[in-house]
Amino acid sequence: MKKHIILVILFAFTCSIQAQVVRGLRIGYIDMEYILQNAPDYTEAKNALEQKAQKWKQEISAKTTEIDKLKESLKTERVLLTKELIEEREEEILFQESELMAFQEKRFGPNGDLIVQKAVLVKPIQDQVFTAVQDIAEQKRYDFVFDKSSDLTMIFAAKQFDISDLVVRRLSRTSKRSQLSKSELKEEAIKEYKEDVEDANSDFAIRKKILDDKKAARDSLISAKAADREKLLADRKAAADAKRAEAAAKRQAIIDKRNGVTIPASPANKPEEETSAPEDKAEKAPTENKPSAASVKETQRKEAIAAKKKEMDERRQALADKKAKTIKDREDAKKAKDSTTTPTPPTK
Repeated sequence: MKKHIILVILFAFTCSIQAQVVRGLRIGYIDMEYILQNAPDYTEAKNALEQKAQKWKQEISAKTTEIDKLKESLKTERVLLTKELIEEREEEILFQESELMAFQEKRFGPNGDLIVQKAVLVKPIQDQVFTAVQDIAEQKRYDFVFDKSSDLTMIFAAKQFDISDLVVRRLSRTSKRSQLSKSELKEEAIKEYKEDVEDANSDFAIRKKILDDKKAARDSLISAKAADREKLLADRKAAADAKRAEAAAKRQAIIDKRNGVTIPASPANKPEEETSAPEDKAEKAPTENKPSAASVKETQRKEAIAAKKKEMDERRQALADKKAKTIKDREDAKKAKDSTTTPTPPTK
């Protein structure tokens, strides 16, 4: 039966999720034991019932003491009594014990007065609790309200969804109204209104905090993704820059090789005499001021460019000289031809 009830609740819960997607699902719970312990009417009735139970326990204790005295008296006087008197006293003790057991069963048995009166005491309070829960659920638009102390197992329940204090407050208000005058009822109504406003503000603050936490988590996730994206772009840019630098170095090496520039050997390819012992280098260091590899390379590049420029200038000068010589030869040839073809004047 319990499994069937749980399955029905779960089915209803699952069906309601689809209908509550737009505004969100609101769930609350109560602790019936806590409510009963703090309900004013239940507390008074429970105290009265406990007084009755205490009185019954005293009666049982007195009966037990009386039976013990009878047993002790029989034990002491057994040698002085006849067999008929002994049997009579034993029957009386058995009768007293059976009456005591019947009294205990009547008062504290499974169907005894204590259990029955507890059920009678709890029933009206439970009805009031159910009514208060329905009013609170309708007012605050809860979709489900569970009882934490029932057979339904709740592994975890956040305190912010516990409405037990609201139910206790609602029961206390109902109990007070029956004892107040009209003016006191007005004051109590104002007080209740202020408490309801505070509860509404508290609910709003709780909902706002939940939304803020969700927004903070979402913003944190977005920031983390943006940081990862920026890091990825930076890594890609660094790799592209490294490739471009490597390609530029290769092109420069090819240009230097074509221009006849000698690339200085790397430390791994240096001759054996250049990789001498540290002691020899330490001795040569004070007397030699060796330029750095970068400055040597830059100097060689500039010398290669100057040599190339000089070579181009020489070629242009040679072409200019050749052209001037060709023009001069043409002019000389033309003059010679003109001188040979000019007629001589006749003699007189």
